[in-house]
Amino acid sequence: MDAFLRLENPTEAQRAYRRWTLLWLTTAFVLFAVVGLLGLLMRLNQARWLSLPPELFYAILTLHGLGMVGTWFVAGMAVLGQILQRYVNPSLRASQIAYFGTLIAVLLLLTATLIGRLGVGWYFLYPLPFYPSGVWPLWASWVFLAFLTIAGLSWTIWVVDYLRAIASRYRLSEALAWPVLFRGRELDVPPVILIATVSLVAGLIGLLAAVVLLVLYYLEGLGTGLRNDALLMKNLTFFFGHVLVNITMYLGVAGVYALYPGLSGKPPLKTKRYVAAAWNVALLLVLLAYFHHLYMDFAQPLWFQRLGQIASYLSSIPAAVVTIVTVLALTYGARGAWTPSRLFLFLGTMGWAIGGMAAVIDSTILVNFRFHNTLWVPGHFHTYFLMGVVLMLLGFGFRFVHELSGHEEPPARSLGWLVALGGYGFLAMFFYGGVLSVPRRYAAYPDEVASGATLAQLATVFVLLLLTGLIIYAWHYVRLLRQAWSSG
Repeated sequence: MDAFLRLENPTEAQRAYRRWTLLWLTTAFVLFAVVGLLGLLMRLNQARWLSLPPELFYAILTLHGLGMVGTWFVAGMAVLGQILQRYVNPSLRASQIAYFGTLIAVLLLLTATLIGRLGVGWYFLYPLPFYPSGVWPLWASWVFLAFLTIAGLSWTIWVVDYLRAIASRYRLSEALAWPVLFRGRELDVPPVILIATVSLVAGLIGLLAAVVLLVLYYLEGLGTGLRNDALLMKNLTFFFGHVLVNITMYLGVAGVYALYPGLSGKPPLKTKRYVAAAWNVALLLVLLAYFHHLYMDFAQPLWFQRLGQIASYLSSIPAAVVTIVTVLALTYGARGAWTPSRLFLFLGTMGWAIGGMAAVIDSTILVNFRFHNTLWVPGHFHTYFLMGVVLMLLGFGFRFVHELSGHEEPPARSLGWLVALGGYGFLAMFFYGGVLSVPRRYAAYPDEVASGATLAQLATVFVLLLLTGLIIYAWHYVRLLRQAWSSG
């Protein structure tokens, strides 16, 4: 068994860190099950098989969107911390602060949405939280802002600690592989350090934008007389949200770079010049591509919109294409069985590619006018999340629990087929709905777009296949969890 994750003669501190990684992953998988079932509930409502009050539907929509993004961000950070353990010493205390901060934030979000029925959507666009129009009490908006504050603060501490750990061994220029990029020098910096640095620097900038956004919310909400500019608030919201979602995918990719070579019987990857170039360019582009969310805001300077389209096109090339080619090269001629972890890492990379291509299509200004408010949009982000980063992190978790428990993985077999067929069948209904101009965010579809209800019914069938595959995954994971915890 290739044992990338199980260090030889680990210290007690490293054993404790592994247990916390197990705790993080298990918590994330439980949260995934909860918010995933809420997503199924919404599709059942759109299929006309349930009848939820609209205010409850949009509260669930808010919880589902923010819950999914937050769950997989913290899972990705936990995975990254475990990978970094091989090279540097991230602080266990920072991970613990982030864990308890996340739990408090989750409770606040549940209170605001399921009790307060706050339904602002994951984008919580200004000034909607301040104008509930009787749909939810104003206290729910304040609880929601407290959720964002506590989550953001604890995650910022976590990100800063990882950067501190990297900086304790590598200079910034080394961590970004600049000697390789600009001078062609050999450098003992693995690709995961480069990916981690790019992700963490971008993530810190995004979280700082969230701080500015929240301060402006508080200043207006506390009656200081400040009246915020709606377009500025929208830019800050989508900048923060877009960066957070993208680096979550990068965190999953770090797991692919760390594990996939060994699972394919190949030597560890080295930081080549084209890899260094790809990820350095990705650091710049990930900060600029968010403009494609604001094409409909005609008050934006025109060059912002053009920059958004150009950056969106280019951002798919550096990191995504290099990673896809690398994974395909590692797969070619590889021997050994397709275990669940290997298959999930492979499918996750391909799902990132497919979802990214659908996003590039939507980021084209002429196409965006047709697709932006249709089901095409949830189609593309569910693809690179559900069949992208989620599979990457599930693959990592499966490998992690098997390595720690000392058990060999079973063949993928029905597990892989159920997840692939169920997942892509579910996603196909979103994309086909987008082609048919079925609008997104509808709690129930009127007769004018009755095809939306039919597609939701078909999607539900595929979700059940996916759910069956995930239950098989959970059975394998849970039965080894106690032994993995004991061996640490």
